[in-house]
Amino acid sequence: MFRRTIALFHENPLGLPRHTPAPTLPRAQRGLPKKMPIAGVKRVVAVASGKGGVGKSTSAVNIALAAAGMKMKVGLLDADIFGPSIPKLMNLKGEPDLTEKGDRLIPLTNYGVKCMSMGFLVDQDAPVVWRGLMVMKALQQLLHQVEWGQLDLLVIDMPPGTGDVQLTISQQVVVDGAVIISTPQDIALIDAVKGTNMFKKVNVPILGLVQNMSLYICPNCQHESHIFGHDGAATMAKDMNVPLLGEVPLHADICKLSDSGQPIVISQPNSPFAAHYRSIATHMLDQLNIQK
Repeated sequence: MFRRTIALFHENPLGLPRHTPAPTLPRAQRGLPKKMPIAGVKRVVAVASGKGGVGKSTSAVNIALAAAGMKMKVGLLDADIFGPSIPKLMNLKGEPDLTEKGDRLIPLTNYGVKCMSMGFLVDQDAPVVWRGLMVMKALQQLLHQVEWGQLDLLVIDMPPGTGDVQLTISQQVVVDGAVIISTPQDIALIDAVKGTNMFKKVNVPILGLVQNMSLYICPNCQHESHIFGHDGAATMAKDMNVPLLGEVPLHADICKLSDSGQPIVISQPNSPFAAHYRSIATHMLDQLNIQK
């Protein structure tokens, strides 16, 4: 069992026992690390957004669950060191076990999806007050010292922005594609464009864009209102020659069920909202040329 009270060091921020040397990343010319595959993982998809608060983590969880519902072996990695959301969204608590050798973390599993998050390694109310070096080392351990087993797909829930975490992941592992989440609102689209261009710059294919909170549906009268604007993300996708994977409305059920750790794909599989996520996952897998 992993112990949260263990002493942490810059070279080992997650405090994993060191019976064997930590894996080292081979380096290419000019000092950049070579991209390494994650052991046992066939495909890696990053779900990202330029700005926080656009429903990225909720989207990542439901996309992963939709893919798992297609008989795929799916994992979900929470790459947000400072604000992990996956434990709550996936209704998971507790510390991860260690492998027999004690050098790798065993993911927690719910709804048929294996999950790993910094939220499993620190107390829920404890802030992670780390500088960049500790964050990058922790991320490296989450990428290469987790025992995923055999996965068809690993979905990485990225933190918002275009900073160190995004660069570290894109430079250290083979990312097969990125899905960009945005609302139709102009202020969100500005950063979504930046996020899209960042992935293009580091040669990660853009699988498509999801227009989240595309419209508001009143839970009482079912009236529809475009409170964040109309088709902003769809227009952006067309302008940037990026596929529009789908749209998801803003509805109280999605929010309430996410907060209670019962994602709508699982708790209301026959709802139109779950159908939206399944359609998005299907289009994403089509972009990856994965046989469903």
